[in-house]
Amino acid sequence: MSDKTILKLQLPTDPTWVTNVVESNIEEILTDHAFCEQKAASNAITLIVQNPNLSDLVQEMAALVQEEMDHFKRVHDIILERGYVLGRERKDNYVGELSKLMRKGGSRNEQLIDRLLFAAMIEARSCERFKVLSENINDAQLADFYHELMISEATHYATFIRLAKKYTEGIDVDKRWKEFLDFEAQVIKNYGKSETIHG
Repeated sequence: MSDKTILKLQLPTDPTWVTNVVESNIEEILTDHAFCEQKAASNAITLIVQNPNLSDLVQEMAALVQEEMDHFKRVHDIILERGYVLGRERKDNYVGELSKLMRKGGSRNEQLIDRLLFAAMIEARSCERFKVLSENINDAQLADFYHELMISEATHYATFIRLAKKYTEGIDVDKRWKEFLDFEAQVIKNYGKSETIHG
């Protein structure tokens, strides 16, 4: 999978992030990953709460919530298998910075499109990070696990983009997505140095 052609991300993660940071902080990365899955489920629930009239979206987000919580449990299972304990939730500064691009006003539809594209952006970067992890981590179990989740995240990314285009109501989704990509390229320059999925 080419990140540039499929995900359109402008700045790739340096693989040395895995060897220099992740491999010496496995417990930290697993805790952060677990909470990333929980937050993804929470985001899908928020989309349901805010858009109960969009039945297709509700159905897709309900399925996504189940999948994200299954991923959460699987990460937690790995944590327990290794004799670790789930730590406290970490603040995700990357997501916080990315959220600054989202519209604070505008119509309900504009806010929906932005939330869908915001979610797509996080899934795209998570997918790219999982790919880098699967290809570079010296841990067979985690390499296989992250390869599997890379595929799942790519599917989630595509789902959010597809829904944004479905509910667009005249908004130029491709143009807005390009704005997200350009903004993310600036944000991500400051990351790739800590033991978190987006850090």
